[in-house]
Amino acid sequence: MYKINKYESEFMITYYKKNGKKVAKQEYNETNCWVDCVCPDISEVKYISKELNIDYDFLKSAIDEEETPHIDVEDDVTLIVLDTPVKENTDKNSSYYTTPISIFITKSNILTISLKNNDISNILNSKFIKNADINNKLNFVLNVMLFVSRKYLKYINQITKTGDMIENVLQKSMKNKELMQLLEIKKSLVYFSSSLKNIKITLEKMTRSNFVKVHGEDRELLDDVLIEIKQAIEMTDTYFNIISSTMEAFASIISNNLNIVMKILASLTLIISIPTVVSGLYGMNTPNLPMMQHWWFPLVISGVLMYFSYLILKYKDMI
Repeated sequence: MYKINKYESEFMITYYKKNGKKVAKQEYNETNCWVDCVCPDISEVKYISKELNIDYDFLKSAIDEEETPHIDVEDDVTLIVLDTPVKENTDKNSSYYTTPISIFITKSNILTISLKNNDISNILNSKFIKNADINNKLNFVLNVMLFVSRKYLKYINQITKTGDMIENVLQKSMKNKELMQLLEIKKSLVYFSSSLKNIKITLEKMTRSNFVKVHGEDRELLDDVLIEIKQAIEMTDTYFNIISSTMEAFASIISNNLNIVMKILASLTLIISIPTVVSGLYGMNTPNLPMMQHWWFPLVISGVLMYFSYLILKYKDMI
């Protein structure tokens, strides 16, 4: 890690260099270094532009939060923009979204710029990525893309498990809280689907364009990345449809339960109103009403009418 105080702001840039068979951090830039920068501001971008001899305007696009996955070339510098998934834990649950990561391939270095803290540096220790070679720039970049694609698959599996747990709780509670959690998952899947489809377009462009020369083993690695991305897209779309159907089903169930409750309450209100009507008639001293001299008769009439009303409503499946 290297601290820089040049533009009245202190920030950290990590340099990685391959020494023999191992990749280690170092405090300065050299040829064939991987330069990793996270959460840069304008001053950092200016420093990196001078340090790595990359056009400032071209480099500045890396700090645009709205940047979508694409590939571009300018002055022998290749830019590949990806969306990487991010997991954010809160007190109650976890949310998922995507954030751009820009990869610049120059004649001398590889530069990655991320707008959010992420674990892209873990590619060097990943058990799935064993052949990432910083000295082979294209091979390293393809391994970064493979790492990102497997990160999508990992998070999609986590989302699937979380969704299944919420569905089990929702079957018992039927509360808005669980529906809101499913809505959050659905929103995360929308982010993933959109980003993955843009990455797929970028990869397909790499296979048929002259921006990046892909040959031999690198071509096989690119095909592997494309397969992983397509699998992630299929999983995302499938589970998105499942979540959508689940939400619609539970929303219908909740609405139906509400209708049942309202129907029962209306029936109970009807039954309870019978004693009020009977007592009202006998309380007005209306002549010629049967058994007015017996105080217990209105109670008996009310009870009988309530019982038969209950039977009728029960027969009509109203209670």
